[in-house]
Amino acid sequence: MSFYPVPSRPAIAGVEIPGVARGVARAVMVAVPVSALVWPVRAGSGGDGRSALVVAGASPITAGEPVVWCTVVVTASAVLRRDGRVQAQGRPCDHVRLGVAEQELDRRCGPGAIDRIAAGVCPTGKIKAATKARARREMSVAFTIRAVLLMTLMPDADHREVLTTLLGELTAVPWQRPHAVPSGTVLSTWRAAIGEAPLQQLQRELLAAVVTEHRDPALPRVEVGGGLRLGAIDGTVTRMPDTAVNRAAFGTAGQAETGYPQIRHLHASDALTRATLAVVSGPAGGNKAGGDKGEAEQALLDRMLTEQPGVFGPDRLWTMDRNFPGVPRIAALLATGSHVLIRVKSDIRLPRISPFAADGSYLTRLSGGGTSLTMRVVEYHISVDGQTTPELFCLVTDLLDHTIHPADLLAQAYRWRWDGSETALREAKSTLHGAGPGTGAILRSHHPELIRQEHAAWITATELVHAATRSAAAIAAPFQKGPCTGQPVAARHLSFTTARRTLITTVRAGAATASLPAPTRAAAHQRALTVIATTRVTTDRHRHRDHKIKTRQAFPHAPHGMTTRTAPAHVHVCGTAA
Repeated sequence: MSFYPVPSRPAIAGVEIPGVARGVARAVMVAVPVSALVWPVRAGSGGDGRSALVVAGASPITAGEPVVWCTVVVTASAVLRRDGRVQAQGRPCDHVRLGVAEQELDRRCGPGAIDRIAAGVCPTGKIKAATKARARREMSVAFTIRAVLLMTLMPDADHREVLTTLLGELTAVPWQRPHAVPSGTVLSTWRAAIGEAPLQQLQRELLAAVVTEHRDPALPRVEVGGGLRLGAIDGTVTRMPDTAVNRAAFGTAGQAETGYPQIRHLHASDALTRATLAVVSGPAGGNKAGGDKGEAEQALLDRMLTEQPGVFGPDRLWTMDRNFPGVPRIAALLATGSHVLIRVKSDIRLPRISPFAADGSYLTRLSGGGTSLTMRVVEYHISVDGQTTPELFCLVTDLLDHTIHPADLLAQAYRWRWDGSETALREAKSTLHGAGPGTGAILRSHHPELIRQEHAAWITATELVHAATRSAAAIAAPFQKGPCTGQPVAARHLSFTTARRTLITTVRAGAATASLPAPTRAAAHQRALTVIATTRVTTDRHRHRDHKIKTRQAFPHAPHGMTTRTAPAHVHVCGTAA
């Protein structure tokens, strides 16, 4: 039985609180004298007794008087039963929102983005056949979309826990019809009924809005001479349950007979904010049964250039690792107006067609596939703590003027590829269960269509976490101590994990339920961003391990010779005295 006091003056979305200036966020708390709360159900009336307490003739509160303090859960029309019961009209799933994550989404894609997309979806299968039971449904298309998004941020939660978190205190409200938390089977049925298209549309709209956001000159950036904003392009694979249909659709990298099926995805990210600007995905190998990593990612890059050309423009310099060279591909990328800074493999010949410039760089001619390009070559070594690494870094770029873009500047810029790609992908995969290199399945779905749905939801949800860190950085106070004292806080200085957990907390608390007053939603948003803004991480610690060591080792069991050095890296451009 639920006992929820009804405020004597209904809270209406957008109402101004007396004594509070317009636009100032304040939490809304309801205070009701205990003596004013009455049980409205008539004695001996029978029924299930589901009703809220009501306020009857409340007088001004006096000092020392017992008072019930409660937050607003939902604003809904009242249903009055003949026996006096007071219940809420509607369904809990219609009032659910994703807390601060959805507020960040609506800031970029317009109010009610999820509901707008859901309105255009026609469920199929068993759900479509159950039209007569529409009024009694505990699920809806919009609710299912929100559940899948939240599922990707709660790696250790089963379906029931995800739905319980999403519904929050709404389940305690005495609704007109009894409501129970849907089962995992119900969620799976609805996921199959709505398909992959709604989540993919949401992903496209959000990433397009993020691209627009990053064209704002006021947004912090890594700038490389001439106003070029630095970005990174890199690919990765993500495991999934080993079902026959998943293996047939996606295959696995390497040997086709071993390992989990995997989806391969290519990300274009901003180097400083780590925001995802574009994503394309496909089978782990080009032939769905293994295959060369480089060839598979090159094919995805070709698709990205065709399907998402708006990401590329003359204000961008893209860093890429050694998997992407290919003269026609580079030419296609340059045709968009963008610029490139690509590391090349040691077996690619780079004939020098010019004298060495003052900065040690030189021009070369790249030829292949019937295409030739004049590119500039920058070669350099890295030394750490007085020891020179055995690798020679060789970069090619279309930025030919060494006075505007000196070799040392480009070499320093290339290190941001790790921040923009590797670190960004590692953060995103931290939201998935078993994300370590030697673990099992990550994504949950057992069917290819649901894998694509879940993957789009994961991209969207993790980008909303990054969006929250950008919003928090905008209100964060500058550093008060340490080497960055006085400098502004950037999104990369804020903890991704804390941001993710904070967003989940706002969902669990019902902090952005659809019908709550606008000041309540604004206050919840502000409080969450404040928490994120004050939880900072240490960046640029200059910690180095041998290139072959991919993950942190458990120190008690670490083999001898795996040492970690803490020292800044120094760039030595070949052909110069520096």
